[in-house]
Amino acid sequence: MYHTRATVALAFAALLPAVVANAQSVQYTSPAGVTYRAEADTGPIVRAERSLAADPRNVDRIIALGVAQSGARQFREAIATFTKGLALHPDHPMLLRWRGHRFLSVREFDRAEADLTRGAKLDSTIYGIWYHLGVVQFAKGDFDAAARSFARAQPRAPDAGELAGSTDWLWMSLSRAGRGAEAKSMLDRRPDSLATTVAYAQRLRLYRGEIVSDAVLTPADTVDVQVATLSFGLGNWYLVRGDTATARAWFERSVRSGGWPGFGFIISEAELRRTR
Repeated sequence: MYHTRATVALAFAALLPAVVANAQSVQYTSPAGVTYRAEADTGPIVRAERSLAADPRNVDRIIALGVAQSGARQFREAIATFTKGLALHPDHPMLLRWRGHRFLSVREFDRAEADLTRGAKLDSTIYGIWYHLGVVQFAKGDFDAAARSFARAQPRAPDAGELAGSTDWLWMSLSRAGRGAEAKSMLDRRPDSLATTVAYAQRLRLYRGEIVSDAVLTPADTVDVQVATLSFGLGNWYLVRGDTATARAWFERSVRSGGWPGFGFIISEAELRRTR
């Protein structure tokens, strides 16, 4: 076992320069045949590579490289990085958390669920495991399971933005599971009391009736993932209210945004398949 792990460590260091060559690699091809590619590195990946090369077994440095690759939408390269890390540290829950997240990004839902479920068994206190497991379960249409996962994530949120996100997804999951009264009661308790300007906070204002639907997406919202996130939230809100046609139009708007790594885009694709 020692020789195997040492070999993996050497391979890790030897393969690091290959990441640059993969800068424009294909990451995902949609059901409609649209191909989405990675972006070029602007510096963070190279720096993370150098750091890891100096200490190839260091879990924090492995994760840092995978996160840097993800920042350039090099998700498949990040998956390879986390996989090499797991060859060295097979029971490390944070490596499973990150690989599961990235499997979600490239729409490999079963693999994502397997990693995140295993990670939760190893360490049930990690926010990112429960949050991303909830998104996977939502994508697969298992709304009750998603609600359980987001309920586990919510009290573990590390900051105001994540708290708004887990609250939003918990409301959506409960609502889609037919548990509207629970969803309303949860919002009425205002668990997301910390101030934040993330897109999820805007959607929560809609759910609470503090703004109208026309005010959710504003002219200032131009970033592709932001547009995808807000558009999906509107689509889901209309779907919960029984307006399938308007919901579908917003899911289509989410997909047209181009923000393909966003969870709003990912789930909008799933909803469009469900509402044919």
